[in-house]
Amino acid sequence: METKTEKKYFVTVGMEVHAELNTMSKMWCSCKNDPFNSDPNQNVCPVCLAEPGALPVANLEALRSIIKVGLAVGGNIANFTEFDRKNYFYPDMPKAYQITQFKYPVVSGGKLAGIELTRIHMEEDTAKSDHEKGSYTLIDFNRAGVPLMELVTEPITYNSKEEAAKASSDFCKEYQRLIRTLGVGDANMEKGQLRLEANMSITLDPKVFGTKCEVKNLNSFNSVEKAIMYEVDRHADMLAKGETILQETRGWNETKMETFSQRKKENANDYRYFPDPDLPKMYLHEIFDIEKMRSDLPELPNVKKEKYLSIGLSEKQIDQLLDDNILGKYYESGIKLLKTNEESKTFSNYLLSDVLGFIAKDNNLILPKAESFTEIITMLSSDKLSSRGAKDLLLNIMENSNKYNTENKSILDIATSLNLIQTVDPEAVKKVVEKVIAENQKEWTEYKAGAVKLEMFFVGKCMKESAGSGNPKAFIEILKSL
Repeated sequence: METKTEKKYFVTVGMEVHAELNTMSKMWCSCKNDPFNSDPNQNVCPVCLAEPGALPVANLEALRSIIKVGLAVGGNIANFTEFDRKNYFYPDMPKAYQITQFKYPVVSGGKLAGIELTRIHMEEDTAKSDHEKGSYTLIDFNRAGVPLMELVTEPITYNSKEEAAKASSDFCKEYQRLIRTLGVGDANMEKGQLRLEANMSITLDPKVFGTKCEVKNLNSFNSVEKAIMYEVDRHADMLAKGETILQETRGWNETKMETFSQRKKENANDYRYFPDPDLPKMYLHEIFDIEKMRSDLPELPNVKKEKYLSIGLSEKQIDQLLDDNILGKYYESGIKLLKTNEESKTFSNYLLSDVLGFIAKDNNLILPKAESFTEIITMLSSDKLSSRGAKDLLLNIMENSNKYNTENKSILDIATSLNLIQTVDPEAVKKVVEKVIAENQKEWTEYKAGAVKLEMFFVGKCMKESAGSGNPKAFIEILKSL
């Protein structure tokens, strides 16, 4: 949507993010937390189905997870907390209210990706409705009661829609990385494990908020950016026409790339919150050793990013490692075995380019053992292997991993059997160079006369003559000395 006004609007955005936790059981009962891999309505009980007399019991592991997140963002972990009933009609929640938190959230404050946080609280997910059955709807209660962690940010005012869109999207990416790093959730947006909502408004005066609209159904970082951009233009267009912006909840149509009205936005008092009488008050600092949990936190994504930048990795490489938890852990296990930043950088180059390329071509291949991979990198940095030899050796051990594991062969033995170990003996190298020169006198004369481009011609010939076992640097040194 193109705005028809030239006025300078400031854009205010606050994000709400719901993340499913990967605990073994649901939030209020012992049913298996597995909404995706089980047949419909397999993981249910009287609590999930809200049968009369069924009483909820809080999942302490879910509370532990949200405390971890709170500590990681530098938030305040409440001592006293309680759960509330949010009275609101959910078609897929038969008890007709949601157990959530209102006045006393588990976490308050904190900061992530430069954005201040208001709170992080615990609630429950709803069942899943299937509307693709013609004239009726089916409900799967496997998801009902799954622990749902909601994060709310402070409203941030930006100078432009582009700045607001990018900052909001970057925040959500960082939050996804944090959840995965802490191991409290998978945060897969395609499965609805991470759901994004943007509250936004525009104003001519950055000290005064405009009328807020909430956009739901944002299932990708790109959707966050597009939705914010669209809403800014829509609001500006309405104001230019003298129309009134209403506070409302809007959905996002991914196909049309536009928002649509869903309902008038409710206020907190419309939900008629009150403490859930079936759940006890909780004093978290008495239940959990908060300081021990703080000291046990893993290295966080922002710290890893600074470390990777110091190693010399590119922004693209860093994003790959931080966005893929398995790949990131593999890289971390490898660099612990390497001695220099240069070796760690080389490891990243070969991992993210060559090894992933091999796997892309052959799905039967898997990552080599980190110990084997890093040994190859060390051999490369000490000139025992050429760049080509290192790639060939990596592919070979990936293709024959079962065989080599059975034979218990060392990487050096494998490289030697494949004739990949570079010759470093000066006399042997010189003999190869002299033979190549004798066979290419015309090129040698031109090279001596200043045709520097022929240097790689001779290196290639020398590598071929040595069956790939020569050291290119040594060949160049001998060529120049002669």
